[in-house]
Amino acid sequence: MLVDLGHTVRLIPPQYVKPYVRRNKTDAADAEAICEAVTKPNMRFVPIKTKQQQSILALHRVRSLLVRQRTATINALRRLLGEYGLITGKGIRQLAALSERLHAADESIMPNEAREALRCLFRHIDALSEKLQDMEARIIAWHQSSPDSQRLASAPGVGPITATAIVAAVGDGKQFKSSRHFAAWLGLTPRIKAVAVRKKFGRISKGGDPYLRTLLIHGARAVVGTTFRNGIAPRPWLKDLVARRPTNGAATAVAHDTARSLWAMMTRSEEYRHHPVQLMAA
Repeated sequence: MLVDLGHTVRLIPPQYVKPYVRRNKTDAADAEAICEAVTKPNMRFVPIKTKQQQSILALHRVRSLLVRQRTATINALRRLLGEYGLITGKGIRQLAALSERLHAADESIMPNEAREALRCLFRHIDALSEKLQDMEARIIAWHQSSPDSQRLASAPGVGPITATAIVAAVGDGKQFKSSRHFAAWLGLTPRIKAVAVRKKFGRISKGGDPYLRTLLIHGARAVVGTTFRNGIAPRPWLKDLVARRPTNGAATAVAHDTARSLWAMMTRSEEYRHHPVQLMAA
């Protein structure tokens, strides 16, 4: 690596270099644009990741690929079974019921050729699930050996998968000036259209790493789901948020708040400051 040879390496996001490319895109034009972009005082650079961070991110990339492949296979299986009238509810937990219906269907409903093809898909889903469990076990093992990851997992809606992904992708988080910069990098801040003194806030920008943003929003949905559970009195601000916003919008807002809390925890090396949860009287 160039760093081992004593060089100072600075990475620039490609989208920040593109405005400096003149006319046609060539290697010479790209090199000229990079040289011009690196001289700008407000240019943002990407921190160099360690080999350990890259290895954990590789586990997450493989896990994400396996999840997409399993989802695509399940959808294809459902469509093929639906052509023969074999349907169940949504969710991966309903695959066992589909397998039982396929096994119980006679040849008048399901020809043997189609039966063997669908059984092949069931075996493929099982193989993908086993590989996915292996990847998650490796991620959790690294999480248990990382104090930084365990610290982030103390926040509501953040588990080992999300914590390890953020530690591997972000590091200590000091490359961001504030928590809002970190949330904007994740694409959780709204787009702003400003003309003179008028400002209009739109939907979230969806910039940055979509994998990290997806993990945070999924965790935020679990936090928002506590408002619909019996026996738990949610925090007043969360209850008011769910009352005035759709569930998905509330989950995005909670994910934004979680991201800012995670930045403070990373930069200050602090645990999450839990607030007491009130239990409703029986």
